[in-house]
Parts: sequence; structure tokens; C-alpha cells
Amino acid sequence: MLLTIDVGNTNIVVGLFDGPDFVHHWRIASQAQRTADELGVLLLALFATHDRPITVDAAMLASVVPPVTETLVRMVERYFKVKCRVVGQGLKTGMPILYENPREVGADRIVNAVAAYESLRQGCIVVDFGTATTFDVVTPKGEYLGGAICPGIGISSEALFIRAARLPRVEFARPKTVVGRNTVASMQAGLVFGQVGLVDGLVARMRDEVGFPCAVWATGGLAPLIAAESSTIEHVDELLTLRGLRILHERNEV
Repeated sequence: MLLTIDVGNTNIVVGLFDGPDFVHHWRIASQAQRTADELGVLLLALFATHDRPITVDAAMLASVVPPVTETLVRMVERYFKVKCRVVGQGLKTGMPILYENPREVGADRIVNAVAAYESLRQGCIVVDFGTATTFDVVTPKGEYLGGAICPGIGISSEALFIRAARLPRVEFARPKTVVGRNTVASMQAGLVFGQVGLVDGLVARMRDEVGFPCAVWATGGLAPLIAAESSTIEHVDELLTLRGLRILHERNEV
């Protein structure tokens, strides 16, 4: 099986593929202080909960947290006895990067772009709801063009709690109305519908600017909630990054 690992600032998402078939995934907290042994034991324990034995034959990793990257590479090699490929320099993506400095593009953004383009083979915009909310544009030729980076939903919610003395922490959930009648409902309306407005507004501007049709993908744990309210999101895949890692694994197996 192929082990895929997506390391974000908040969560690490681990997935398993049996050939092209998705098997299962797990989500754990991204903590830089964890050792390779702690992560190895944790993954083995999670794998033991699956309904069939798991044998890892290869591994592919995308990370935006450098201190965790090396720890995970060591963990994979120590506990699963396979080399862990890392998305970055020297890896074949099959996608030209048109960013002014290609090294500045986060690995997860490239992986998402590859997965979305491979699904439809047309121009697309990928919105990833993570620690940051990112927008990535791919041309009809399959080139990574660029995008936008905004504060994520969690960051926005936490900032309100920390910086405003009388505002509480709230659950990120859709309120019954846009016009809140209490503090919690008002904050939820601002967080949910504000994020929807951000997405729809930026997508519209990007479509106007690039001048070619763009299918719009959403990924990340909160993608279904935002997509349900959005007028521009057309496709939702919470595991788009893991599927992109599988594609990159195949492209680098030759």
C-alpha cells in the first residue's frame, strides 16, 4: 500500500491507497515536539484499528512544517522500512510552475493543483480551507499560475476571541440566520457567511482576471460546510491533497 502524508500547521492527514483505490485516512494534531518514535507508535496503533492488515510499500509526503518533515521521514524509514519521498525540489510534478519564485509555493498547493487538474483536465481554481484559506489557479494547459492566501477560519475565530475582551470562543457552525440575534449567532454568521463571501468574491475576480473558464474545487475539513453556502464551488473533495500525492507517486515511480 501507498502511505500518503499531508502535514499542515494544524493537522497531519494520513491516507492509504491500494493502487488507485483509496483505503482509509486518519487526522492527527500537527505537533512539532513529537518524536519519530511517538509518531511511529501512533500510526501503528491507528492502523491496527483498520479491518484488515496494512503493509506499507511506499510513502509520499507533502509538508508546510519543516521541523515535522524530517521527523516523519525518519519515522517512515524506521517503522515501515521504505523510503519516504517528499514533495519539493527534484520531484517530477508534471506541472510547470509560473510563480515568480517557484520555491515559494507551498507543497500542498502544488499537490492540490495537480489533483484538481488531473480530474478534469481543464482550467481550475482550488480553494483549500486549512490554517490559511488558499486559492490556487491552474491554466487550461495544466500550468500552476498563482493564487491568493487569506487568514483561515480557525485563525479568524481565534483572533476574535483573543483580541476582543467580551467575545467568546464559538463553534464553527452555520447559524439559522445571517442576522444574528445573540453574540454567538452573530459571530457564527460573520465567520461562516463572511468566509463564503470571501470565497465567492475572490473566485469571481480571479475568473474575470484570467479570462478562461475555471472549475472550482474545495478541499479541507470545512469544505463541505462552506460549499453548501457558496455559489461558485462546484466540486468538493476533502482528501484532494492525498489523491494528489498518489498521482505524484505514480509519476515518480518510473
